[in-house]
Amino acid sequence: MTARPSLTARRKAATELEIARTAATLFTERGPESTTAEDIAHSVGIALRTFYRYFPSKEEAVAPLLSSSVDAWLADLRAGEPTTGESVPRFLERSARRSLTPAGHEDEEALEWTRSLVRSMATAPELRRVWDRVSRDAEESLVPVLAGLVGPGADPLELRLASAAVNAAMRIAVETWAQSDTRDDTPADLAVRCIRELTAGLRLWNPAPA
Repeated sequence: MTARPSLTARRKAATELEIARTAATLFTERGPESTTAEDIAHSVGIALRTFYRYFPSKEEAVAPLLSSSVDAWLADLRAGEPTTGESVPRFLERSARRSLTPAGHEDEEALEWTRSLVRSMATAPELRRVWDRVSRDAEESLVPVLAGLVGPGADPLELRLASAAVNAAMRIAVETWAQSDTRDDTPADLAVRCIRELTAGLRLWNPAPA
């Protein structure tokens, strides 16, 4: 069994999340460029030096919100496996749909935070850099997950290419949904479409005949 995080670690995580939600709220209301680290600290009720013990910049303060959906998706992939007769690409699509379909209020809230933050990136390059880092970290984390799904002997280059394609599909789907003014396509629908389009020709799923 996995040990439960210590009380100190849980308190730290709770404080980080409170700071992240406060920063996201202020970014949405005022814009990132008109929000300072001092504003965030004051709204949370902590000293500025305490804020900087948690995050190196105001933009980094929202990283926990941007990574929450990514973390949930990776956890879902690690916990599951393809059903009998199910290909790895179809399993990836199924996991993406499950991860991006809200199961309750907290999931809906997390997606809406992501939506508002992605929209704010148009005028906030530093915020965009945080999102790019979160995405890059997800791509690195996907490599061993895919290796476990396809089994031993997979070409390392093909694993990297597949990881990049799948991760890009998820990022593009979320960004497209976030930037749209309509609700015609859900992020889950877009993710399935993007994964199918970007991974269809990968040799990892379609090895050349011996």
